[in-house]
Amino acid sequence: MNDHQAVETDYWVVLADTEREQWGYMPSKALGPLSFGTTRREAVSVMAEHGFSSAESEIERWNPQRAQWRVEFSRAQSDDRRPAVKCYFVEGVGLTCVLVDGLCGPQVILRGLRLIGRVPSELDAEMEAHALEQGFGIWYCLGGDLSWSGFEFDRGAQRAGDGVVSWASFFNTAGIAGTSWDITPAEVRHHG
Repeated sequence: MNDHQAVETDYWVVLADTEREQWGYMPSKALGPLSFGTTRREAVSVMAEHGFSSAESEIERWNPQRAQWRVEFSRAQSDDRRPAVKCYFVEGVGLTCVLVDGLCGPQVILRGLRLIGRVPSELDAEMEAHALEQGFGIWYCLGGDLSWSGFEFDRGAQRAGDGVVSWASFFNTAGIAGTSWDITPAEVRHHG
């Protein structure tokens, strides 16, 4: 076999919106079937009802007094190459952060805008136009991506073969952190 035959090209395939679950988002409250503050067990159960399999692991603690876990959710019918959704839980607080993958995660719709799997510059233009129409303040995440203040999500870009698509991290600081950078595990900022 030559080197070209060993390459797995399906790894970079971006799901079409018609193949993705369509999730709504209520900032700091709920994302699709998930509610912020829910326990790991409850999240695993509700995601299983939506056709996702799960894998749990404890991760590095941001606070020495509170354990923190990651639960990766993959589409049960897929080959589980990459998780579609990663949820992060803090002991005694519950679900605090949800990362939605740009290649295979559900489509998240906020105020009519599709946030996942988009060309970042096109999404930025739509977000900016919507913010100006509605009189919302806009700000840039540390990575340079556009967001709205008060909507409790951070956006980034991830590789999709030779292109890039948008992913997003949705969060609730749950009164134990001041900003997304305080509550979101560092691995989320390196997604892609």
